[in-house]
Amino acid sequence: MNHLREVEEEQRELETWKGYADWRNRAAVKGRHGGMIAASFVLVVEILENLAYLANASNLVMYMKEYMHLSPSRSANDVTNFMGTSFLLALLGGFFSDAFFSSSFIFLLSASIELLGLILLTVQARTPSLMPPSCQGTAEPCEPVGGLKAATLFVGLYLVALGVGGIKGSLPSHGAEQFDETAPKGRRQRSTFFNYFVFCLSCGALVAVTLVVWLEDNKGWEWGFGVSTISIFVSILVFLSGSRFYRNKIPFGSPLTTILKVLCAAAVNTCTSKSSSNAIVNLAVSPSNHCVSKGKDQSEEEIEKTNRHRHLEASPVLITNSLRCLNRAAEEKPVHTSLECTVEQVEDVKIVLKMLPIFACTIMLNCCLAQLSTFSVQQAATMNTKLGKLKVPPASLPVFPVVFIMILAPVYDHLIIPFARRVTKSEMGVTHLQRIGIGLVLSILAMAVAAVVEIKRKRVATDMGLLGSQETLPISFLWVAFQYLFLGSADLFTLAGLLEFFFTEAPSSMRSLATSLSWASLAMGYYLSSVVVSVVNSVSGRSRHEPWLEGESLNHYKLDRFYWLMCVLSAANFLHYLFWAMRYKYRSTGVIS
Repeated sequence: MNHLREVEEEQRELETWKGYADWRNRAAVKGRHGGMIAASFVLVVEILENLAYLANASNLVMYMKEYMHLSPSRSANDVTNFMGTSFLLALLGGFFSDAFFSSSFIFLLSASIELLGLILLTVQARTPSLMPPSCQGTAEPCEPVGGLKAATLFVGLYLVALGVGGIKGSLPSHGAEQFDETAPKGRRQRSTFFNYFVFCLSCGALVAVTLVVWLEDNKGWEWGFGVSTISIFVSILVFLSGSRFYRNKIPFGSPLTTILKVLCAAAVNTCTSKSSSNAIVNLAVSPSNHCVSKGKDQSEEEIEKTNRHRHLEASPVLITNSLRCLNRAAEEKPVHTSLECTVEQVEDVKIVLKMLPIFACTIMLNCCLAQLSTFSVQQAATMNTKLGKLKVPPASLPVFPVVFIMILAPVYDHLIIPFARRVTKSEMGVTHLQRIGIGLVLSILAMAVAAVVEIKRKRVATDMGLLGSQETLPISFLWVAFQYLFLGSADLFTLAGLLEFFFTEAPSSMRSLATSLSWASLAMGYYLSSVVVSVVNSVSGRSRHEPWLEGESLNHYKLDRFYWLMCVLSAANFLHYLFWAMRYKYRSTGVIS
């Protein structure tokens, strides 16, 4: 009888997903929860969510300048700060998804907060008393937004930023968790999911930078905010409709607590240890597991290979010699019981620390991407934006990289990757770090192209005697599209590569937080853009010279020099990236040939 009961329990365990629950908090069942159907709801939600966000973010610099009467530099900085904050808050969403709540709960909460912010912005745009007075047709300078009106604007914007951050920190990892990473088919489907996640980002962006931007420019900003409000509301309904298909990862507890405990334990044990030996005694994954010792003649490569094969098993792992300063945290008799760490915890923290240099090297690329929503839009606004009889809003320029990504993403997933797998005879075909490297190279080319285009634009303005004029320059805005194409391609390679890299390499208890680093890199890029603009103006404005990025109009800016500077910085950053990427050793299943 007992044997029969044990067999039934083993069979039940085989039929359920360990560590996952359904929407009713019961054990998730294989074949019923997870898989591509569940992930498909996430992809549709991402289209609607990104539409709601980019519908305003892509054109926000013009809203701040034309309707809130802020200067071009102030408008650009406010936009980059808003977008940077949005992506930086993804770390908060990822943290709560790992530590306390399921990623599905964090999404629903964050989407509700974003909905509230968009409602506030819509009300302001529809209410003249909440807007600064119009100054069209008057000789007096425009009064910039201030007081209660400015408070309404920025409260609404940063409620949206908080909501966007929570969504970005929870939605990608929630979709990726739907796949079985213990099977090659599941890992391939997960890789496809990340490619199509970026594809869906572009689908939402396509509607945002065409239809919604046209509504904002021709019907009023209340229409743009209104469409965004409806879009995020519908995304909540779509997400809820897929609840019965999801498998939700059960929170493991605070990953930051584990990281801080290991770092503190390593520091304290090192300072208080009387022995100069670095031998580790506590090699068990948990106190209940038996101890495993490291062979004297076992090489570092053999140890890491063993750990990779045991990545998905509840078996003891071996201590490695990389970042040896942390090995002290796994001593058998720590100074205090609260500092007791297992080898698995130490190795998990090592993995996170090894990924941080890769994260840091992508910040410069995102600093380049920040120019797409600031100076590039202002460049296009000075040029001829007509295509035949159609007048294209400058904020619709991102349609070029968006369409290119929508074409390239399926081609990459269905043609390039299968071909690369056959050539390299590996499951990945193209590794995550190779994808990120390609994106960094494309960002260097993008900045060089942007500088050349700006030289041509300024030359036309000079030749036509329009440097001091507000008239439209007789040069097509399609010239600016070239830098958009290069940066759009860089975004596809880097963002999809980063999302998958952080998710697959991170320990299971830290995946949402690690995936959020992809968005935090975007945030740091936007903040860095603001810092670079300020530093460039400060340095170039010394010795009675005019700052590069200040003047009566964009025609008086030395934007080409700024773009060349970005090109040089990007090239230096790529060399820095190569240093770390060539030394990184993958630990996830599926990367090994």
